[in-house]
Amino acid sequence: MANTVFIKNMVCNRCIMVVQSELDKLGLNVNSIRLGEVVLEEELSDEKKKLLEEVLIPLGFELIDDKKVRIIEKIKNIIIDLVHHQDNDAKTNLSDVLISQLHHDYNYLSNLFSEVESTTIEKYFIAQKIEKVKELLVYDELSLSQIALRLNYSSVAYLSNQFKKVTGLTPSHFKQIREEKRKPLDEV
Repeated sequence: MANTVFIKNMVCNRCIMVVQSELDKLGLNVNSIRLGEVVLEEELSDEKKKLLEEVLIPLGFELIDDKKVRIIEKIKNIIIDLVHHQDNDAKTNLSDVLISQLHHDYNYLSNLFSEVESTTIEKYFIAQKIEKVKELLVYDELSLSQIALRLNYSSVAYLSNQFKKVTGLTPSHFKQIREEKRKPLDEV
């Protein structure tokens, strides 16, 4: 009988590999694993659950029992996946994505998220997008126009305004500061 375990703070593929490794060490057979969610082949005994908690906590993860907290983690993981792990070619509406994947009314999800996180889903989404913009600016492979297009901003001006509102810097000033901090190889 399969058993689903929810894990807080899984945000990237490396997290999945770390959790998979710990599950393997404990001899737990995994049907599937993705951000925030592991489906085991068998029921997790109280003893194995305790052992799993003990190995996950030092790694920055924790098991989630509360249904509302699980929904919040799923919302975060969907947003992180949308922003950081998918090239958003399609103009997807965040509320539609959340409704279709979580099977809850958007108002319920929005109110729950705000109540638990003390911020809105939209602000969290924007914060993730700005983090992705920073990452892309540091890589220096795309122009600001290409970044705006990739992250579904309607214009470079809108991206720049939102970036400045969140960080206090323009994208070009952020990039300039990052470049000043880097030392040439012969000075390292």
